[in-house]
Amino acid sequence: MGTKGTTYLGIDGGGTRCRARIEDENGRLLGGASSGPATTRIGVEKAWRSIMEATEAAAAQAGLAREDFSRMHAGIGLAGLGRRGAEAALKNIAHPFASAIFISDGMAACLGAHSGADGAIVVAGTGSVGVGLTGGREIRLAGYGFPVSDEGSGADIGLQVVRLALRAADRRGELTPLLSEVLGAFDHDPYQAVAWSEDARATDYAAFAPMVMRHANEGDPVGRRIVERAADAIGDLLGLFLARGIDRLALVGGLADAITPWLTPDLRARLRPPDADAVAGALLVARGRLDLPKPDLPKPDLPKLDLPERETDHEQASKSRG
Repeated sequence: MGTKGTTYLGIDGGGTRCRARIEDENGRLLGGASSGPATTRIGVEKAWRSIMEATEAAAAQAGLAREDFSRMHAGIGLAGLGRRGAEAALKNIAHPFASAIFISDGMAACLGAHSGADGAIVVAGTGSVGVGLTGGREIRLAGYGFPVSDEGSGADIGLQVVRLALRAADRRGELTPLLSEVLGAFDHDPYQAVAWSEDARATDYAAFAPMVMRHANEGDPVGRRIVERAADAIGDLLGLFLARGIDRLALVGGLADAITPWLTPDLRARLRPPDADAVAGALLVARGRLDLPKPDLPKPDLPKLDLPERETDHEQASKSRG
């Protein structure tokens, strides 16, 4: 079964999973599916395989054949797009779509959260990042990748608790119920934890975040300190957007609901529920409905869109704190 009509594909490729959604010209959902991680941190080829796996599953649900991809316009939000060499590597991938526009997964989430209007989001998931859009200008804060950045993220929370568990194993710190449970994951053998850490990725560390949140909510002192520190980091990003005059704010990501109660009352009051998700933001891009930065990427027949200039450097972040 196939179709001759134009279709639109939205992709949210993140550090934990990749989600795909296909719509027709009228915005009717045709199919949706998900696959494994799609971040350039695992390699562009692996990320692309996840993208295509999710796309093909969504297409099968929609009753579309591979030949229909030539009439499909894709908006692809991809984690780690700003990593050195990522865009150049994407240029070498021959995609099957009528057009493909790549944006960061953070920008896709921001566009979806505010229906393409000016506003900002802070993502609290496996990683963390702040992304805002104001006056045609993209503002990006933090999100340089785990472990050098992504404070307040699930991966960062996991890293902190594993470190403290090892300290507790040496009796250099208190052994709370949380830390005992973490050590139990390694059979109470610090060297097993060390061996695990040699190959552990951000998603592996983030797997400890729900455990930390649970113990923190039950009053574990170490859990509370870790979560308070994470909430402070997320709150700092929200505060930086407020300082720039962006008051339309949303907190998104897998940890958003869990971390929100730990924010200050003022910040909680300023948050608004996101209009939609990152896939919806990617679909807006696929449809060419936004004045977004024009990516220097493969297909010559991409919709001609003017992308906002980006503020992503430390100087701009520092300036906002002044």
